[in-house]
Amino acid sequence: MKYFWIQLLLILGSVSMALMFIRTWSQAKNRAWKRIAFSVFVVVNVYAVLRPTDVTWLAQQLGVGRGTDLVLYVMVMAMGFLTLNTFLRFRSLEKKITDLARTVAISEGLRHNDARLGQDAAKVPAPASAPSVAVADPEPGPAAASGSASGTVSDSDSDSVKA
Repeated sequence: MKYFWIQLLLILGSVSMALMFIRTWSQAKNRAWKRIAFSVFVVVNVYAVLRPTDVTWLAQQLGVGRGTDLVLYVMVMAMGFLTLNTFLRFRSLEKKITDLARTVAISEGLRHNDARLGQDAAKVPAPASAPSVAVADPEPGPAAASGSASGTVSDSDSDSVKA
């Protein structure tokens, strides 16, 4: 009865962590082994709170000495695991965000070009072997003949060909 309040507080903390984890079970897209490991952690935590002498006995069997030292070593290993897991998750999210940003940029560029060039240019498919550059038919007249002969592009074509 001497340690009743601290045991109660620690058990309530473990149970509340378990309830929060279970409540977000469908939202947390964790792998099954993470769920199992967390459940085992909560059960072992409650057991260690109720029977601290067993933790000391286990620590002595493992050659650690005190139960508190064993708990500290296990917590250091768990913190290392959590840090590595968080790092890998952030790296995966950064890659997904980069891919999403590239996709959005390409879509916005296509939408901008379609709006600028008009819907008729977007509906005409370009040949597979040639680059997709829209060239308007030159109007008959001396300016068009000299423009196509010298290789220059008229003002109406300059909107569709940008480097």
